[in-house]
Amino acid sequence: MNLTQNARDLSERWHATKLHWRDAKALDFEKQYLDPLPAMVSKASIMMNELETLIKKIRKDCEQTY
Repeated sequence: MNLTQNARDLSERWHATKLHWRDAKALDFEKQYLDPLPAMVSKASIMMNELETLIKKIRKDCEQTY
């Protein structure tokens, strides 16, 4: 499973949870932790792709050296 799929799963579970947890604390939790999540997942995915590219370049450079 990847980060994006895990975020989708969390969102689905949160929607199910909201059927039973509907107080001010639930709203605070959603605003503080869940609302920013899509942007954070998107940024993390971009950074992970950049890291993957960098690691591939480093491996290639190391292979050429030896």
